Amino acid sequence: MDADAALDDELSRPTPQLTEAFRHLEGDLVILGAGGKMGPTLVRLAARAAIEAGTWRRITAVARFSDWRAFEAIEGAGARGLVADLLDPSQVAALPDAPNVVFMAGQKFGTSADPSHTWAINTLVPGLVAHRYRTSRIVAFSTGNVYPLWPVSAAGPTEEDPVGPIGEYAQSALGRERLFGHAAAHYGTRVSIIRLNYAVEPRYGVLRDIADRVRSRQPIDLAMGWVNLIWQRDASAIALRTLAHAAAPPFVLNVTGRPATRVRDLAWAFGRWFGIEPVFAGTESDIALLSDAARSQALFGPNPVSLDEMIERVARWVLAGGGSLGKPTHFDARDGRF
Repeated sequence: MDADAALDDELSRPTPQLTEAFRHLEGDLVILGAGGKMGPTLVRLAARAAIEAGTWRRITAVARFSDWRAFEAIEGAGARGLVADLLDPSQVAALPDAPNVVFMAGQKFGTSADPSHTWAINTLVPGLVAHRYRTSRIVAFSTGNVYPLWPVSAAGPTEEDPVGPIGEYAQSALGRERLFGHAAAHYGTRVSIIRLNYAVEPRYGVLRDIADRVRSRQPIDLAMGWVNLIWQRDASAIALRTLAHAAAPPFVLNVTGRPATRVRDLAWAFGRWFGIEPVFAGTESDIALLSDAARSQALFGPNPVSLDEMIERVARWVLAGGGSLGKPTHFDARDGRF
């Protein structure tokens, strides 16, 4: 528990740039879908940035909170936890007013078994929220899965390139974007859409998946041979800073690391840490799920945590027996089935 607490503290430590951004952010903040893998540390990051900026504001974190520890961590950071079901229109209508909203609710895994629920979470809920907060600034988390597979010889699609979602999860994620886009067109709602892939930390993410496979000597499928990666704290900080860029039509931003990294090289890096030769399966394709984050880095600068630092932090965590969330990313899936 001490190691987890220390890690959560690091993942929620504001960057100087985020603290400065919060000095200019006016009004309260509501964070919806705050109980997931990334939500609790993003809430704490926002709360700590507000404290460091010396600008008081109420931060309300809304979720079903199936894990009560997340609720307690949020309240302990100075934010207010609020239990609500965002599929219930009456509960969405009763949410507190705020000029700033971060929308993190979504479903990916389990789509193949229950696609209708994924569509409800990823499109019905955004429609309800977009109407409820039509006069607010909204940062809406999306995914790089809305893009088609891209030639690995290029940097990846930019925000101006055509989307091409593969599978029902990705299609519903694009539906989420379209609902917020409709609010921007119909009400003038100011929106930022964050196309994220892949945020990592030692307990979850592509790096943890690869590290676990190397250490257990399980084959690593090379078909999805390249990935973009970003440290979770860095992704959260960028997302919060885009509140100032929310616009109608929506401001769209790829949030990840650049350039893309070869999966084979990541496996060998962990192999050197563990003293184990990785086992591979399949062959690398010439297309992969990629995103070009040039716009993000032009606006906010290079990501503070480098790829080598990410690898080292994950490797040291695994070697120390650090826990896992037990939720594989299935980053190697090429058919869009999750």
